Amino acid sequence: MRKLLWPLAVLAFAAPWLIADESTPSASLVIVVGTGGELPYTDAFSQWAANWRKAGKAAGAHVSAIDKNQTDSLVQLEKALESEAKDGPAELWLVLLGHGTFDGHEAKFNLTGNDLSASGLATLLKPFHRPVIVVCGFSASGAFLKPLSAPGRVVITATKSGSENNFARFGGYLSQTIADPSADLDKDGQTSLLEAWLAAAQRTAAYYKDEGRLATEHSLLDDNGDGLGTPPDWFKGVRAVKKALGHQAPDGLRAHQIHLVPNAAERALSPALRAERDAIEKELAQLRDGKNSMPEDAYFTQLEALLLKLAHLYQNPATPSPTAPQ
Repeated sequence: MRKLLWPLAVLAFAAPWLIADESTPSASLVIVVGTGGELPYTDAFSQWAANWRKAGKAAGAHVSAIDKNQTDSLVQLEKALESEAKDGPAELWLVLLGHGTFDGHEAKFNLTGNDLSASGLATLLKPFHRPVIVVCGFSASGAFLKPLSAPGRVVITATKSGSENNFARFGGYLSQTIADPSADLDKDGQTSLLEAWLAAAQRTAAYYKDEGRLATEHSLLDDNGDGLGTPPDWFKGVRAVKKALGHQAPDGLRAHQIHLVPNAAERALSPALRAERDAIEKELAQLRDGKNSMPEDAYFTQLEALLLKLAHLYQNPATPSPTAPQ
């Protein structure tokens, strides 16, 4: 049985290069730069935004930016989100760069004019039923995690709580790694959101270590909708080896299926084919998580069936994949 798995895996994951189907609709990237206060911060946030714009351009995304020069940034953000489609397969990326505050009750992202609260942003995002990625690259952003968490949404925060309210560098590192080939851990020719996050978190930790300073920011990622989040040190490679107590689904899988700048093979997949592929990958992850609680033969039988589904999907994109035997 095991001897069959390697050729099946090669077939399943090499075959996308053979597919030329309708391309996935372009993603939308909305970049919001908050007030910097002092000039060094203002310059830093502007550079981070420029990095994101460059990545968005490489991705062929629809890029819009709201910066400190806006009279009322919150109103501009509301208009930008209102103009976006609420449904469909195209991803909506919302990147918030700047300073945040937390008064013990509510966290806010500092903008020109009225600030953006966690509850306010949750309300703005409620109508969306398309894939949404929210990057909170600002201090005290950990308090945004739970209000923003939802099924089908990926939320990344620079800090683990609202009390981590010193200047957060994580947002700058993520702006560098989001399209950095060196962050591509699985060597598939593209950097996933998960890989970029892991690399950015590693660089953030390295900064504090090299400076001999106590780290004042600890990033979290939530992509399973439980609102708990997972720190980067719970991962080995791209796989979570720990999960929140009492929750069956670890974070990370969905974020690893998302790429701001996809490779040629990923671009060639139709939305329907990509959704089916993602669903099978989720089944594979669930099977792997349950490996130790099932007989070895049963595990490999189900593994082979899922790999066959992947191979069939890539070879015959117009034909529904066969149901795996139970």
